Amino acid sequence: MTKAIKLLTALPPPQRARLTALAREVSFPEDAAIFEAEGPADRFWVIRSGAVSLTQSVPPAQRVTVASLGAGDLLGWSWLFPPYRWDFGAEAFSPVRAYEFRADQVLALCDEDPRLGLALVRSVAEILAHRLEMTRGQLMEQYALHRRGSL
Repeated sequence: MTKAIKLLTALPPPQRARLTALAREVSFPEDAAIFEAEGPADRFWVIRSGAVSLTQSVPPAQRVTVASLGAGDLLGWSWLFPPYRWDFGAEAFSPVRAYEFRADQVLALCDEDPRLGLALVRSVAEILAHRLEMTRGQLMEQYALHRRGSL
């Protein structure tokens, strides 16, 4: 299994400094919707404190938590990929403080500094790979429990 990485600590110091210069501090109260699935993905966050639940709607009208994120975690990657729409929803599980980054500013900085762009994309890819492995493990556990229950 891949090791969980934190976006800001994964970037080399010069690139991290350039990226964090674009950050804006934000906060969300407990139970606040940070974004909804299918909404426009025009920003991302690095969580400073608190917990965020990534949710997926499951018919009929049920919301399922698919991941929980905490301090240092990247929240949002859909801003990097067309059609720039959120794949999941995100809700503050507790009061959250985060650094917010506007996608247009970060993408312009990546064009200006290709080393930063490559480091950022590699870091996001590592984060996605880790989360995919975690999700796969959870699905396998659920499948095993389901099979045991039906025997």
